[in-house]
Amino acid sequence: MGLMDPKLYQFLVSCFASVGSFSYGYDLGIIAQVVASESFVEYFNHPNSTDIGLVVSLFTAGAFVGAFMAGFISDRIGRRGTIATATAIFIFGSALECGARNIKYLFAGRFIGGMGVGNLTMIIPLYQAELAHPTIRGRVTALQQFFLGIGALCASWIGYGCYLGFDTNMQWRLPLGLQIIPAGFLGSLIFFFPESPRWLLGKDRHEEGLKTLAKLYAHGDTEDAFVKVEFETIQASIVEEREKKASWIELFTVRSNFRRILICVALQASVQLTGVSAIQYYSPTIFAQIGLSTGRTLLFQAINSIIALIAQALCIIFVDRFGRRWPLIIGNLGNSATFIVSCILLAVYPPSRANNPRSAQIGFIASTWIYNFSFSSTCGPLSWVIPAEVFNTATRSWGVSISTMTSYAFNTMIGQVTDKAMNEAGYKYYFLFIICNFTNAIFFWAVLPETAKTPLESMNKLWEEAPWFVPPMNKHDFLTELEEEVKEVNEKEAAGTHIESKV
Repeated sequence: MGLMDPKLYQFLVSCFASVGSFSYGYDLGIIAQVVASESFVEYFNHPNSTDIGLVVSLFTAGAFVGAFMAGFISDRIGRRGTIATATAIFIFGSALECGARNIKYLFAGRFIGGMGVGNLTMIIPLYQAELAHPTIRGRVTALQQFFLGIGALCASWIGYGCYLGFDTNMQWRLPLGLQIIPAGFLGSLIFFFPESPRWLLGKDRHEEGLKTLAKLYAHGDTEDAFVKVEFETIQASIVEEREKKASWIELFTVRSNFRRILICVALQASVQLTGVSAIQYYSPTIFAQIGLSTGRTLLFQAINSIIALIAQALCIIFVDRFGRRWPLIIGNLGNSATFIVSCILLAVYPPSRANNPRSAQIGFIASTWIYNFSFSSTCGPLSWVIPAEVFNTATRSWGVSISTMTSYAFNTMIGQVTDKAMNEAGYKYYFLFIICNFTNAIFFWAVLPETAKTPLESMNKLWEEAPWFVPPMNKHDFLTELEEEVKEVNEKEAAGTHIESKV
């Protein structure tokens, strides 16, 4: 690591881990192009809407199973071992997709590849949160959505290029096969990067855990003040949980833990009900409703991916400054407003009407792009940031696993019904997303406390003492002695001085 700033080192390690999120984003982005390709439709004998729905939803159904698996294995084989296992599963599924001889092969590949992605999207933000300094934890865990956006961007342009460049089965086989490369890169190199120090200490590998903390936070100096504070605090938290015989069952038996899992499950469900999955999976269908060709649709979707990436980058920059609570509230309100505009346009200029005016097409495209910016700068990244940071050591793996499973359960549902709903209900389907975004904003305004910059080992106190109705709450009332001590250490380190730990 040399003289690299420790926070920069943590950020770069987290960037590498986020290659797994890239794989998820790529698949999300590429499947819309694949199912819209003429060669795909021809090869699979013009699949009906149910088959297309299965191609999309089996991936997220597999991800649901994968997220559940990760809850078991991440505490047993470690965070890096879980990432390596997940990449192997994803590669096998992707190979089946790429080489599919019939629709059943494709279904199997989608489900198995989804299992790998479910593992990855559960473990990556958890791994990142356990590595990162509290002051940059938000931007580090927001990398999940940012790399997901990079994957979607690459998929959009690769899919668009393959659509224009091939008229054979390479039009869809090549884009599906390319996703093997980044997953292989991640799986083959992950063990060159540090294991989670919290997992190591939880397995009583104290010396290794201390050295890892020192590498992450102090250029390898095990006598550094902050390293000592972190080491002793994590140890104390683990000892306390062992004395109480704490386990994942406490997610449902301890009041403050149940509150956390309830909010995280609601958060992941709410994100799918913002309408993002409908936009991602069925943009060709949606744009076709206003008279755009498949080629134009894929181009506009590629531009949409650039907008999303810019928004996600802004979230990384500002998430630790503005926190979690208000960006999530404002983002949902923005989403609702854009769906109102889209709904009106589809109602006034229905697909059945010939020669819809160009202004209506532009308005619909613009509202979709604005929605994407609103979602990608707030709700999308925060849906990974918040679950990764709110749980304690004993419940973190299962808390993140269950919330991630919820995301994929609702994603699967939306993926399965959207094609049919868009064809039969038309603009009325958008009522669902208008209402859900608005009620999401009200719900999180009422119940979600601010968690930004709170050390992981201090989350219990925050959630135990914060009121259920949050608006009157002042987060600073719940600062612990640890937080004040860490703040003091950081200030003196920033001034170029070295102090001895009070612990």
